Amino acid sequence: MKKLNKQPDFTDVKFLRKLSKGMGYSSFGEPAWPNDLLYMFPVVILGTLGVCVCLAVLEPSEIGERADPFATPLEILPEWYFFPTFNLLRVLPDKLLGVLAMAAVPAGLILVPFLEANSRQNPWRRPVGLLTFVFGFWLSLLLAMGAVMPIDKALSLGIL
Repeated sequence: MKKLNKQPDFTDVKFLRKLSKGMGYSSFGEPAWPNDLLYMFPVVILGTLGVCVCLAVLEPSEIGERADPFATPLEILPEWYFFPTFNLLRVLPDKLLGVLAMAAVPAGLILVPFLEANSRQNPWRRPVGLLTFVFGFWLSLLLAMGAVMPIDKALSLGIL
């Protein structure tokens, strides 16, 4: 069985003649120009664009109720990723306290590396970082779920 050598032999006259005619690339690989750049990339780009256009045409245009610019919805909610901070501002009695509570989140995250002296990668050996993450995750999940409830059930989720 003949082993395919990927390195070209530029001392071979026969190979150099084929190379000057644009042939002979199969012995050491295919050139990117013009095969890939000129022929394959436009096919991939046009194919991707065609799939996007087809999906846009096939998508039903009316998914929900029609928009009415003169009717205000009953409750205006922010995007889902702002639910915890929205609930903080809604539940705390003083708005300055709500803004300070929101500013405490990045400040606390900045302090975590300085509070934890060990530099191990295993999260089980980094108790401060692990507990900060777990506490922050569950608190933000609780606040996010409370954001869609009435204000009297926003912190207890109607359980207590």
